[in-house]
Amino acid sequence: MLEVQRPHYLKKLSARQDNGRVKVITGIRRCGKSYLLNRLYKQHLIDLGIGEDQIIEVALDEARNARLRNPFELDTFVRERVSDDSMRYYLFLDEIQFSSAEVNPYTSDPNDIITFVDVILGLQRLENVDIYVTGSNSKMLSSDILTQFEDRADNIHLHPLSFAEYSSAIGDSNEDLRDYLVFGGMPRIINETSIQDKSRYLKQLFEETYLRDVIQRNNLRVEQEELGIVLDFIASSIGSLTNPARLENRFLSERHMRVNHTTISSYLKCFEDAFIISSACRFDIKGGGYFKTPLKYYFEDVGLRNARLNFRQDDENHLIENVVYSELLRRGFNVDVGVVSHRTQGVSKQFEVDFVANLISKRYYIQVALGIDDPGKREQEIASLKRIGDSFKKIVIVKDDIIPWHDERGILYLGLRRFLVDESSMDF
Repeated sequence: MLEVQRPHYLKKLSARQDNGRVKVITGIRRCGKSYLLNRLYKQHLIDLGIGEDQIIEVALDEARNARLRNPFELDTFVRERVSDDSMRYYLFLDEIQFSSAEVNPYTSDPNDIITFVDVILGLQRLENVDIYVTGSNSKMLSSDILTQFEDRADNIHLHPLSFAEYSSAIGDSNEDLRDYLVFGGMPRIINETSIQDKSRYLKQLFEETYLRDVIQRNNLRVEQEELGIVLDFIASSIGSLTNPARLENRFLSERHMRVNHTTISSYLKCFEDAFIISSACRFDIKGGGYFKTPLKYYFEDVGLRNARLNFRQDDENHLIENVVYSELLRRGFNVDVGVVSHRTQGVSKQFEVDFVANLISKRYYIQVALGIDDPGKREQEIASLKRIGDSFKKIVIVKDDIIPWHDERGILYLGLRRFLVDESSMDF
């Protein structure tokens, strides 16, 4: 069985070891959170000389730990195991979204609710415990929840395998990038040997895990089919502007179903909360403001996107765009879709920049293209970049494996593989 290394995230965890804060690891289900924490990070601690008896692992998604989903039971269980003040303990709470909320039995107030947050805050006061929590639902580990930790938590978001991690696990090959664009980076994919097994696994994730989770966690009274159609619409329009009103019209025209835009908007929010998709807002580069609608949606993993379409839609440009977007998020960038307004002869026209990536003081304007061999195609791709007046880096990422080069305007042309495996490549 192939082993996956996640050095990017292991480094983040090790840098925060014993820092007095709760380490909150979020990510879509089956992206490797448990593997990162219970396998890779546990081994890191053992390599440092920490004994296995000092590491307490609680997987709340397992039936044998069902009673520990009650916050009172969980609190008692952990405290019994960390009672030796002379020992340093490392607590791993896996899939915390399974924890229930209970009414405080010691008060008469029905609104006095005890949750896992109360448990963790209490355990955090113990000087001999370092706490790590994983969860697959952003509603359980949202900014509101993190606020309840009173600024005593670090959020580390785990993505499916990047191309660099995927390629490292399977070994470099001529087909690795092609396969990644089709099947993506859900970790189990690397150990599925046939195309049929890869396809079946990705499709089962939706039917047996994601859609069911979304319905249960949000108490939705809806058939999986209706939710699946929304995902299908998003999957078929990655890289294109859309909004709930447009999706409402698609339901009516393509499926002859009436689903109002408010309901669709709530479904999209549920999918974002479950980290299945994420949205990119439109940013006015010259004006400095945001447009409320429409926006673009991308899948957390391109293989999951392809599975929704039964691997029928092979539009490479949009697949590459999704992969680039996901990689920028993994690197910690805030990513928007750029809009450049330009006025010529009294007529105003808007030009789109695929991505505006911001990280602290850095900003990159990025276009994604299959190729730029044709001069007319190249001019079309850089039309928006030429109209940006500031001095931030402008980049065109192409599918072909090219040697990075700059044109006379300073625009960098970069191959997709180089971009994905070399995080410094954008600064060539």
